[in-house]
Amino acid sequence: MMKLTLAIQKSGRLHEDSMRLLKECGIDMSNGVNKLKADASNFPLELYFLRDDDIPQYVEDNVADIGFVGENVVREKKKEVISCEPLGFGKCRLSIAVKKGDAYNGVEDLKGKKIATSYPVILGDFLQEQGVQAEIHPISGSVEIAPGIGLADAICDLVSSGSTLFMNGLREATPILQSQAVLIKNTQLPPEKEAILEKLLFRIRSVKKARNHKYILLNAPNEKLSSIISLLPGMKSPTVLPLAEPGWSSVHSVLNENDFWNIIEQLRDAGAQGILVVPIEKMIL
Repeated sequence: MMKLTLAIQKSGRLHEDSMRLLKECGIDMSNGVNKLKADASNFPLELYFLRDDDIPQYVEDNVADIGFVGENVVREKKKEVISCEPLGFGKCRLSIAVKKGDAYNGVEDLKGKKIATSYPVILGDFLQEQGVQAEIHPISGSVEIAPGIGLADAICDLVSSGSTLFMNGLREATPILQSQAVLIKNTQLPPEKEAILEKLLFRIRSVKKARNHKYILLNAPNEKLSSIISLLPGMKSPTVLPLAEPGWSSVHSVLNENDFWNIIEQLRDAGAQGILVVPIEKMIL
């Protein structure tokens, strides 16, 4: 049986989220400790556990058909791969950071300065776009200590909470890239494997949609039903069922996470009662 080969990070911040996503997609992976490969028992998929920096190269070389990897790595490595789908996890930003006490009014202040980074390609492209000439000092690991030991005037590194910068006497100055994990694929994937990939993407998109929505149930007095229904978009339209108590109905719908609290407050003000909110595991449209 033909299988799709997927490369994911063998350890680190993206590994657990990658494995969780596969589980949420109903894919059962059987892998032992420290194994470099694993097979799915209920889907035509084989996993390779690799260093994240190597994943774009493996996908370009057709060693792996697809990969889960940070967009920052894809941009830095510049391999011939296709980004198919953002995965919704591993979100961070690549930013320029300077010493807390240093004056900084914009990117032009970096002219002639030395910047330490593990992302010289992305940083070089950014500085070129901005017309700024600076010295890029490539470094692997512990980039944030470079200004403190006199190795650089500023750094360019991944930032999530900013706590690491704070502890090293730095402050975020200019974000240059918003990143998250993405699914990449080989540019010459055969039709048989494209078909398997489409099935996998269907599952991934269903899981992602579910994460961004909530299922709600509420009780509504019939005289206020029209105004309450007008607040609920639903996937097509809300479901309305009569309650045993005369003059009342049960209304079921789906809300987007971004609109959730605003609409809930409006529903309550419109007369809705007994509002129940339920997480959605999968969402098939």
